[in-house]
Formats: sequence, C-alpha cells, structure tokens
Amino acid sequence: MSNSGFPVLKSPVGVSMAVVVLLGVTIAIDLFAVWVGFEQRSLAADFVAGHFSAGSLADADRIDLLYGAASVAQGCAIVATAVVFVVWFRRVRINAEVFRPDGHRRSRGWASWGWFVPIVNLWAPRQVATDTWDASLPEAGLIPQKHPHTVINRWWSLWLAGNAIGGVASSQYDKAESIGEIRTAAQMLMLSDALDIAAAVAAIIFVRSLTRMQNEKALRGPVMAPFPA
Repeated sequence: MSNSGFPVLKSPVGVSMAVVVLLGVTIAIDLFAVWVGFEQRSLAADFVAGHFSAGSLADADRIDLLYGAASVAQGCAIVATAVVFVVWFRRVRINAEVFRPDGHRRSRGWASWGWFVPIVNLWAPRQVATDTWDASLPEAGLIPQKHPHTVINRWWSLWLAGNAIGGVASSQYDKAESIGEIRTAAQMLMLSDALDIAAAVAAIIFVRSLTRMQNEKALRGPVMAPFPA
C-alpha cells in the first residue's frame, strides 16, 4: 500500500507530545469559550426578565468582544493542532506499514489529504486509524482477527458531533437578532465547545495509546532496537 517509497520506521513520540500539548491548549481555550457562553446566557436571561441597566449594554459589548477573542483563539488553535496532528497521523500510518505491510484499506496518502476530501473525510481517516491501530497491536500479523476500537470510536464520534453542532451553532449565532435567539445560540455554542473539549480529551487518549503501542512494538520486534532519533 506504499505510495511514496519504502516505509521507514520513525519515532512518533516527539510529535505526539506536541499534539498533546496543542490539544491541551485547545481545551483551555474551549473552557474560556464556555465561560463566555455562561456570561452571555446570564446576561440574556436578565434582559428577558427586564433586569437590565445602563451597565448591561456595556456588559453586552464586553461579552461580544470576548466571544470574538475566543473565536479567533479557537481558530488558531484548531489550525495549529490539525497541522501537527496530521504530521503525527501520517507517521504512525507509515510505521504501521513496517509492522504489517498488508491489512491497510487505504494508502498512506489518505492519512494526510484524506481529511480534506468532502464527504469521504467523514469515514476515511477513521479507516486509516483503525488499520493503523490493528497493525500496531503486539500480536498484529500473528493473530488475524478484528479488535475493538473503543478508543478510536469515542474520539471519532465526539469529533464528528462537535463539528456538526458547532456549524449549526455558529450559523444560529450569526443570524440571531432577538434576545431569545441569542440565548439559544449561546447555549448551542456552549454545547459545541463542551463536545470539543470531550473530543480533545479522547484524542489525547488515542494519540498517547497508539504512540505507546508503536514504541513498545518497535522495542520488542520486529525491529529489535529503539526508534532512531
């Protein structure tokens, strides 16, 4: 399944650490966004109940600025994390070819550009992930059987749900005009951010688990030496 030369085993440990750090930053930014959402919902509730003053308008402007800042920070974090994650994802996919040349439904190129193909990106990267996971198991190649992919399924489901709800929530917030619509959109954004946090935690578990599996497999065979630096 190689499409760019003979696969070479390379350590995913360093880049995995960078992915985990960036996912941690993403979680922190999403938590900030959730807090801004609570502030927005509380202010909207005050307006609906008629509990507002001259300072309420200033609070509304402040919250709008905070939402803008959170949105920009989230966008930057997503781009940075996605780039490093794809580098790690391609590396573990190539390593999987070394461990097990067969058993891959998609070529290694799908580990990179497969994320950007509309519609197909809803399942193709997951296929790459599960095949890579199976090839990285200690007994891969010795016992031809399917294995549970709970770690991958949890991460993938949360990631898809977060993206879907996030798109709807952002559209609702941009179109919201009344206080009630703003409050509903803010609640949807909070749900989206909460799912993003859960997906990031699940992604950290996936990245750390797969990296550990590949590192341990490299140490005990078929390559009887640590990863090259």
